[in-house]
Amino acid sequence: MTSPAFRPTHVVPGPGMPAWEVPDPARPTVPLDPLLPVQLLERRGDWAYVLCANGWAAWVDGRLLIAVPQDPPAPEGPLTRAADPRPLLSRASDALARYRAAVEELAGGGLDGEAFRGRTRGLRIGVIVDGEDVWLYDAAHGRWVYAEGTRLSTYATDEGPQAGGHAPTEVVQADGNPPTEVAQPGGHPPTQVVTRDGP
Repeated sequence: MTSPAFRPTHVVPGPGMPAWEVPDPARPTVPLDPLLPVQLLERRGDWAYVLCANGWAAWVDGRLLIAVPQDPPAPEGPLTRAADPRPLLSRASDALARYRAAVEELAGGGLDGEAFRGRTRGLRIGVIVDGEDVWLYDAAHGRWVYAEGTRLSTYATDEGPQAGGHAPTEVVQADGNPPTEVAQPGGHPPTQVVTRDGP
């Protein structure tokens, strides 16, 4: 049951994330599910203490949380068919119905674990409803959208900012060490660490 004071401020990233009882890597607890809405309660450096809708709370790496804007951007211009959230709501409803049917069949013994994984592979939905506001995950376009009634706008995408043809970042060292590469997440080119002789 959702706590009446619960208002999501963030969403867990797509792969899910580990969680800890206290801000100490030696005290792990149950990981958080992908795209789970959470409310940020406290920050301690990179650590974030989050509350889940069911009242359970844990510490996570706050750098990985995806913020849910509290003041969503107002759509510009008149409403167009492309800005209508109803098709996305229908797709989310259909995906949830397919998942529910697969769960029922698994629970009834009609599917084994492998068949269940095959039946649910590729299903991704995310929905947060808060009164007139709704945040929806659009799996077809890899983005989160915000809707208030029949007005829809994008506020986050799965892909980070594009490099736009820029060269990877260079970190220049003056300590005489040879150049090294620092791997970057998401398949981006590695950061170059270059030694420089002068200041």
